Amino acid sequence: MNSTSTLAWRWRHHALQAIDRIDAIRLDDLLGIDRQKAALRENTAQFVAGLPANHALMTGARGTGKSSLVKALLNEFADEGLRLIEVPPHDLIDLPEIVAPLRGKPERFILYVDDFSVANADPALIALKTALDGGIEAPADNVLIYATSNRRFLMPTVHADNKEFQWIDDEVHPGESTEEKISLSERFGLWLSFLAFSQADYERLVQHHLQQLGYTEWSKNIRGEALRWAQTRASRSGRVAQQFARHWVGSQQLNVQK
Repeated sequence: MNSTSTLAWRWRHHALQAIDRIDAIRLDDLLGIDRQKAALRENTAQFVAGLPANHALMTGARGTGKSSLVKALLNEFADEGLRLIEVPPHDLIDLPEIVAPLRGKPERFILYVDDFSVANADPALIALKTALDGGIEAPADNVLIYATSNRRFLMPTVHADNKEFQWIDDEVHPGESTEEKISLSERFGLWLSFLAFSQADYERLVQHHLQQLGYTEWSKNIRGEALRWAQTRASRSGRVAQQFARHWVGSQQLNVQK
């Protein structure tokens, strides 16, 4: 792998495939997540400086900027040697194979796992635990894992888990399956939660994305259309705000052409 000229790869079919066109998103483009942005930026700054840093888990509502934040950090620190490798959740079993050639390289690598969850008996679970905590072999000091998930504890919570809870000395104790779910999440040293956006945050995001597309007008009519757009999708998120902006600007420009 040529890690000097390439900024990002995707792990596919047991090989690293270079990603030629990187999303140009910047940290300043991400609104409404200042606390999460500051925490992950600081952790990443420590990492690229060769200082101790933590694996990171980002959980919460869809479309709130979890994935965008990771891509923005690549653009922020690429000149300082940061590189990104996207690993599909079902390929986590290949982590030893992915990490082996990265050891000893001068660049700093983030293994990015998007929309991650595993089943109780998933072989990827063992591979991930080993990568996070280390097995007999010392972990690579130039590799971190940043994972995003819509699940708080990374593994599905099923009805059977509730039957495992026990009352001991007037305290409720979770069962083995639930403990396994929690222990996996706790292996990430940095844990960030992303909440759904308020209406005010959503409107601010819509205006931001309109401006990014060169459209500076804002009116009661546009606001109403933006809110209706969110209602039809049952979500006020950054992704929905961006989708509305594209729809609105495109439709306005098409009308002008007619």
